[in-house]
Amino acid sequence: MLDATNRSGGTATATPPAAASELAAPEFAIAAEIAVATPTAPAVASAGLAARCTRALLSPWSRLSLLVALLAGAASSVLLFEPQRLLSDGWPPQLNGAAAVVAFAVAYGLVTVAFVPRPLLSLAAGALFGSQLGLAAAIGGTVLGGGLAFGLGRLLGQDALRPLLRARWLKAADGQLSRHGFRSMMAARLFPGIPFWAANYCAAVSRMGWLPFLLATALGTIPNTAAYVVAGAQASAPTSPAFLIAMAFIAVPTLVGIVVAWRKRHHLRGR
Repeated sequence: MLDATNRSGGTATATPPAAASELAAPEFAIAAEIAVATPTAPAVASAGLAARCTRALLSPWSRLSLLVALLAGAASSVLLFEPQRLLSDGWPPQLNGAAAVVAFAVAYGLVTVAFVPRPLLSLAAGALFGSQLGLAAAIGGTVLGGGLAFGLGRLLGQDALRPLLRARWLKAADGQLSRHGFRSMMAARLFPGIPFWAANYCAAVSRMGWLPFLLATALGTIPNTAAYVVAGAQASAPTSPAFLIAMAFIAVPTLVGIVVAWRKRHHLRGR
């Protein structure tokens, strides 16, 4: 075939098809690599939606809503199963000895998270296991329940609730719990007028540490818990000296708590 002749009289050699394909191949390869490396619009939108959903689920208010739902479910379960029947029906006969004490302590801790009053549970511990084992089960359950409530409040509620502490007395109470955790929690445990669950969640919202909280819970609840356990163990003989002494000791923590609260009243007023 003759070569094509240009206007200047020269010749222009046609590029072979194979050579043209070889020259274009790197460009196509680069374009393919760019197409693979660049995410498509739906993929980017899906990743952004997943990130937003994750942030929403882990936000402070979402976690607080989860805490409220968990507590509501626990309270509903307690109302349904009625643990107070232990006082009338007794402990299941399948459990006895140390296993029964441990099982009762675990149940004690779980139901205190669901707002079941501790005095009722302590009376049941004394009626079921006697004074010594009953006290061990009650104190173990108290520490377990307090730790569970403290952990749930700290993990799910603290970030959402701390910005709401704007009132002067709330700031004063938070500062007292944060700076003097052990002493403040001891006073709260000794004073029977403060509900167990309320002290747990208030401490969780503050900056109190785990060790002061658990230690004060274990030590501060001994007098009141022991009195109720002994009263439960001696409930069949309400005129016995042990029962009367236990009833008298229930009033002692109340007086101590009142005195401590009176002496610390200026802290709560924010002075």
